[in-house]
Amino acid sequence: MAGRVSDAARDAGRDPAEITTIVVTKFHPAFLVAQLAELGVRDVGENRHQEAQAKAAELAELDLRWHFVGQLQSKKARQARAYASAIHSVDRTALVDALRSDEASVDCFVQVNLTDDPGRGGVAPEALEALVEHVLETPGLRLRGLMAVAPLGEPARPSFARVRAMSELVQKLDPTAHDLSMGMSHDFRDAIMEGATHLRIGTAITGNRPVAG
Repeated sequence: MAGRVSDAARDAGRDPAEITTIVVTKFHPAFLVAQLAELGVRDVGENRHQEAQAKAAELAELDLRWHFVGQLQSKKARQARAYASAIHSVDRTALVDALRSDEASVDCFVQVNLTDDPGRGGVAPEALEALVEHVLETPGLRLRGLMAVAPLGEPARPSFARVRAMSELVQKLDPTAHDLSMGMSHDFRDAIMEGATHLRIGTAITGNRPVAG
């Protein structure tokens, strides 16, 4: 997988070193994460809070960076802060408020919804600026940039191009918030072409997910 990412980066005229591959291990057991760590994986992604919390506790002795990439309930926000180095799915003011802290900061990405379905998660593009401003005003959050999932049944690259354009607007509010969390197993190449800095790769690395328990 690393070779495919590097090839795509070079084709895009980019340095492969500026791209972080997050291995998403949803439904996979903790021992698989431990095996991945032995192979050099340091960035691990999880979609479900309860599963992420348990794995992070079990593997606490490993030098892993846990990325929460699924929809997060506001009432679970403070617990997620305890293990996550980054939360990729900040999409509403209530969640921002729940993540507030006067102590340590956590990295976060504002998720943008690229569909007309509010159930997909993410803030509507027209509400993005207001949410970003709220994040920047809230103690304990370090805005890294934007996150998005390409709509199903559509070419991915035009969607990622939209996110890249939105990112340019965000950087007018915070020039350091230039990261883009986008691209999964089936569309990571398109994401890299449009500037992705963080890929969320599951099945291309771990194989098909086990059935949820």
